[in-house]
Amino acid sequence: MIELSHIERDYNLAKHSYKLPIPSEFNFAYDVIDARAVAANKTALIAIEPNGKTHREVSYADLSRQSGQFANALRNLGLRKGDFACVVIGRIPEWYGVLFGCMKLGVVSMPGTNLLTAKDIAYRVQQSGAKAVIVTAEHTEKVDAIRDECPTLKHLIVVGSENLGKEWLDFHTLCEAENPDIDVASVGPFKSTDMMMAYFTSGTTALPKMVPRDFGYGLAHAATGLFWMDLREEDIHWTLTDTGWAKAAWGMLFPQLLLGSTIILFDGKGLDVDQHLNLIRDFKVTTFCAPPTAYRMFAQTDLKQYDLSSLRRCMGAGEPLNPEVIRYWEEHTGTVIADGYGQTETINIVANFPGQKTKFGSMGQPVPGLDVDVVDEEGNRLPPGEVGHIAVRTDTADGIWPPGLFEGYLKAEGGIDQDAFRNGWYYTGDTAQKDEGGYLWFIGRADDLISSAGYRISPFEVESALLEHPAVAESAVIGAPDPTRGQVVKAYIILARGHNGSPELAQNIQDFCKNLTAPYKYPRQIEFVSELPKTISGKIRRVELREKS
Repeated sequence: MIELSHIERDYNLAKHSYKLPIPSEFNFAYDVIDARAVAANKTALIAIEPNGKTHREVSYADLSRQSGQFANALRNLGLRKGDFACVVIGRIPEWYGVLFGCMKLGVVSMPGTNLLTAKDIAYRVQQSGAKAVIVTAEHTEKVDAIRDECPTLKHLIVVGSENLGKEWLDFHTLCEAENPDIDVASVGPFKSTDMMMAYFTSGTTALPKMVPRDFGYGLAHAATGLFWMDLREEDIHWTLTDTGWAKAAWGMLFPQLLLGSTIILFDGKGLDVDQHLNLIRDFKVTTFCAPPTAYRMFAQTDLKQYDLSSLRRCMGAGEPLNPEVIRYWEEHTGTVIADGYGQTETINIVANFPGQKTKFGSMGQPVPGLDVDVVDEEGNRLPPGEVGHIAVRTDTADGIWPPGLFEGYLKAEGGIDQDAFRNGWYYTGDTAQKDEGGYLWFIGRADDLISSAGYRISPFEVESALLEHPAVAESAVIGAPDPTRGQVVKAYIILARGHNGSPELAQNIQDFCKNLTAPYKYPRQIEFVSELPKTISGKIRRVELREKS
């Protein structure tokens, strides 16, 4: 097990000195989970039932045991290192047993969200050539429906049901028949550069791409845990996320288990504000990460009635939060919500560092161990105030690849797509500007930037302004074609309950935006809608809106 307690948590020191050596041979399941089970077995998970009352504790030893059993079961089925498996399991302990079991054998797991349709599952199996699917009972009909479209699929495994016909194998039955011990020498060795998992991107502008993640990626998340989450062994950590998104790797998998923390695993449906806030009290959560939408819902509640005193560190990611929400949360918890930024393709690469000043609306500063900057199309670093691409330097002085950064998208026909790499940088596809203090401020997806009468306008910034209006529940902003300006700002708006769309309300919203942002940014066109096109991870597909404008 890698010792991390010595790593400097002071930002100014860490950004110059932090380097995490990634050994040539490394497997997260053996070298972290099994090692922790032996060295200091403690509670890894607190698994809470949907009622919010019943729970059970799962130790590192439990994870080690079940993953060993499952690895042996997969091996007896004929799976081998390098085979792919599609995994669709919710927030239950078996999700860990499956992922770590796959790791121990070298099977490449592909976690997917519970929102996947039959078509989505077929796409993932076909793109990867997966030999197995491992799902909970509610997804078995989807798999059965696409089975004939997926000739590579040989093994169907279900968690939580034993009565689905002879083709489906029960996860628990498979595990109970196996020894938990597995000889790593008989299935390894495992290099840190061997593929461990594969995630699919959200598909905001095109079909989802397959992102390979190697074993070193899991270890590189030490930076996420140390420099954004500020995790410690005594922490009880809770991240609100679906298990199928890469955010789960950040918030309920690698950083927490690497640093020995305990994870809250709540299998609730939807976001019951009262229930979630009481769970923080009941389980004495110390570090907490939630999407901005959740914090906005919390801010609409009288927080004085809740005991949130256990909280030590709170984080948000995905988009900047309204300043009044941050202030309200700080007033009632004593913690400032720290924003962070990264992608499926990276670890956390920009963050508001513990102990450093948190600037409301800023993603923070580059994470130690990575050279992250705002650059132009030619790879030149841009000065403060100029909008450019958020990029990670790959042409490093020491020749070492940036920890946790992928090396390209996997193509179904074989090979790697490296179009995002050029000029010695990885271009994230997002844009930002930095200030004089080195803090980065998110602008938007490069493809989404609006060019109007010579101005470059971030749809993200306009959407944030629109959300301040009491009649606006949700919005999406695009550039609509205009013969004079090239493009004009157009807003698609879902109204809050109790409001009806009208020309008068549209004018009121426009005037509101003119007073809140630079006047040239206000939406010249407004269309009231009942829903917005989104990916399965909840991100707006502005490309669809542009196509119909």
